[in-house]
Amino acid sequence: MLTICLGRKAMNFMMDILFPVILIGGMGLVFGVLLAVAAKAFAVKVDERIPKITQALPGANCGGCGYAGCAAYADAIVKGEAKTNCCPSGGAAVASKIAEIMGVDALDVVPMVARVMCSGTKDCAKTKYIYSGETDCHSAMKLGGGPKLCSYGCIGLGSCIKACSNDAISIKNGVAVIDKDKCGACGQCVAECPKHIIELVRADVSYAVTCSSKDKGKKVRAVCSTGCIGCGICAKNCLAEAITIENNLAKIDPEKCANCGMCAEKCPQKVISFMTVPYEDTFEEFVRV
Repeated sequence: MLTICLGRKAMNFMMDILFPVILIGGMGLVFGVLLAVAAKAFAVKVDERIPKITQALPGANCGGCGYAGCAAYADAIVKGEAKTNCCPSGGAAVASKIAEIMGVDALDVVPMVARVMCSGTKDCAKTKYIYSGETDCHSAMKLGGGPKLCSYGCIGLGSCIKACSNDAISIKNGVAVIDKDKCGACGQCVAECPKHIIELVRADVSYAVTCSSKDKGKKVRAVCSTGCIGCGICAKNCLAEAITIENNLAKIDPEKCANCGMCAEKCPQKVISFMTVPYEDTFEEFVRV
């Protein structure tokens, strides 16, 4: 009788415990095999050049190339959607390495630098209140767009400084200033600025309209003594026809600019700033005359 009871208990144990375990294990094995087969059958082949290019890039994921990050830029290069010389922080060395991976001729790299398009210092720009909160531009931005009356002006609390890994930015008299010799053109400050007034521009163009206001002249004068009023005097005096007025704001075409400085001389607001010329041979002959 005892033997029969033990036999039944053993049988119940098999049915209640071992059988479900074996069943689940078997199902797991089957599904695992099916997933492995599916993964192999539907696998998307990755071009081996993409990881090589990604590794050659600086890895800053700054977006200076116009893409979401280094991997996205590498993918665009392989697809033929982007050129090999678009990484501003990598420079000629990275462009050459990418060209080697792609098996093409290396393209020339135009040096880029970040510039703050605002001249509204404490001496020039009027304020609407005294800010006494967290030292962060984004925080001040939530309070009526910042303490300056100009809705386009630099807030000057240094969020861009925190974003810069090259220690190239400082705040002088209420406006961010970028040291071109330290700037790596990574674009981190461009992405960080809540006012979107920091731009990556060609380093060989020495003059820039350091204002971002799109307001009309009368309103600009009421809030800042150095803001662009869109008068067009610079455009009329530009021998290279490099300046246009867009949304009440002067724009200099770097492809046409001859670095003559006539626009800065004639500007009544003195908002066109000299940034130094790294290559003197960029001057056109008519400018020398």
